[in-house]
Amino acid sequence: MAKKHKKHHHEEHVDESWLIPYADLLTLLLALFIVLFASSQIDSKKFMEIARAFNSVFTGGTGALQYLSPIEREEMDSVIKDSPNQKPYVKISKEEYEELKKIQSKFNEYVKTSQLSRELSVAMTEEGLLVTIANDVLFDSGSADIKPQYRDVAKKISNLLVMNPPRNIVISGHTDNVPINNAKFASNWELSVMRAVNFMKLLLENTRLNPQLFSAKGYGEFKPIASNATPEGRAKNRRVEILIMPQEPAQ
Repeated sequence: MAKKHKKHHHEEHVDESWLIPYADLLTLLLALFIVLFASSQIDSKKFMEIARAFNSVFTGGTGALQYLSPIEREEMDSVIKDSPNQKPYVKISKEEYEELKKIQSKFNEYVKTSQLSRELSVAMTEEGLLVTIANDVLFDSGSADIKPQYRDVAKKISNLLVMNPPRNIVISGHTDNVPINNAKFASNWELSVMRAVNFMKLLLENTRLNPQLFSAKGYGEFKPIASNATPEGRAKNRRVEILIMPQEPAQ
């Protein structure tokens, strides 16, 4: 029997396999544009907080914060300062900053008219207004008793600390790294604490100051601002600091 041959008619079809990767490409582009749009709308401070959290978790590697622009880093710093775990840092409002600058001007004027520029310095810091007094002005070596001739300086400073509204004041004592061990003090820590306390007590002889707003600290040799390798550096490290804290913003 002769085999019947079926005739097969092949229709010509356009090869559409290229549509699949093309569709995938369009989907990826759409996703990319969505991500870019979302990124442009993100709260910068929220992003900084997230970045800080990741950076603290993944320690040991290159931190994400190392790649922040100067503006982003400044915003990150403000987030850190606003954290409740970062006391005594507080957010300084524009108005409070201006008030502290006025207080700084009064101190600067006193330093200038009294010719105490080598003994006193005044500077705005991220914690508040900082007044630094050289220890050699107030105390003899190894002593926490204020020299009688400089009691008037302390009295004038106390008058400058009378402010409206009143602010918290922190007095801190600092020494160089030369060990001390005399009849009164067994360490630089004890010496720095007593110098801060004695200076604070002298300030509080001004009855217009509220003792509840004052506190004293002693750091010994452990917060130097200069090298202890030279006499000049050690002289800078021997100091008493008055930190005028900014008013905290109303809650």
